[in-house]
Amino acid sequence: MSNSYDYQLLDFGDGRRLERFGRLVLDRPCPAAEGFKRADPDAWAQADARFEGRNEEKGEWTYRRELPERWTVAFGPLRFELKRTDFGHLGLFPEQAENWNWIAGVGRLAAAGTAACDGTGADVPSAAKRTMKVLNLFAYTGGSTLAAAAAGMEVTHVDAAKNVVAWARRNAELSGLADAPVHWIAEDAVKFVERELKRGNRYDAVILDPPSYGHGPRGEVWRLSEHLPRLLRMCGELTSGRPEFMLLTCHTPGYDADKLRRMMIEAVGGDGKIVGRKLTVRSADGRKLPAGVVVRLERTIG
Repeated sequence: MSNSYDYQLLDFGDGRRLERFGRLVLDRPCPAAEGFKRADPDAWAQADARFEGRNEEKGEWTYRRELPERWTVAFGPLRFELKRTDFGHLGLFPEQAENWNWIAGVGRLAAAGTAACDGTGADVPSAAKRTMKVLNLFAYTGGSTLAAAAAGMEVTHVDAAKNVVAWARRNAELSGLADAPVHWIAEDAVKFVERELKRGNRYDAVILDPPSYGHGPRGEVWRLSEHLPRLLRMCGELTSGRPEFMLLTCHTPGYDADKLRRMMIEAVGGDGKIVGRKLTVRSADGRKLPAGVVVRLERTIG
């Protein structure tokens, strides 16, 4: 399978972004693009479709030509089925690609039987090669799940929406990972973690991409401001206080990398390198569009 990328951020500004996903060029709202000027105003005329909507509310697509309902794009070795939703999403967040690459790197070291660097930059051989058990919460259409599975990890993929879990499974099939060791779970993230703790199950690593606000399959309410600290603490327990890695991404206003990094340290301690920074997507002309933040606890990769 090739390592091509069927994505490009063509331009952004004035609260919108112009992107190419495979053969289709789409014009969508983007609050992070407020305050920026468009670099190439003429390029926007090439958009095949434009979405009008705000802040997770249903909106409307308008079309310049007839488009397929679904189509497939490549992100390195991974494949994703995309479709235009009523909320302007497509089933893929390009800023996550660097996290998928990082997860793949962690997996390669674990599979090779290496552990954290020794302070000199050299990899230290571990006692034995093993399969890393990873929990992916708020897993959506499975980008991080696929990256981990492709790197040889055993993954438990948890998302509240059954149709989204089914979408992620189709992405696994498209990526040649239909038989990978992935457990597909449609459940509320917090309730699932609570049950895993009661059952005594443990994981080597946790991935979280929580929304600002959401609902579980039985009406459970999720508010990041209220529930994230406790969930992080429980994830610390699930990894026995020593996760091989933990990856947290966030797009909620008021939660910058420093704040989230402190929350992770409080939840799992400072044993391991915890790095927090902004996520960005680079446009065709080299500008960077802000795209949330990431905090990563790194134990197996330097």
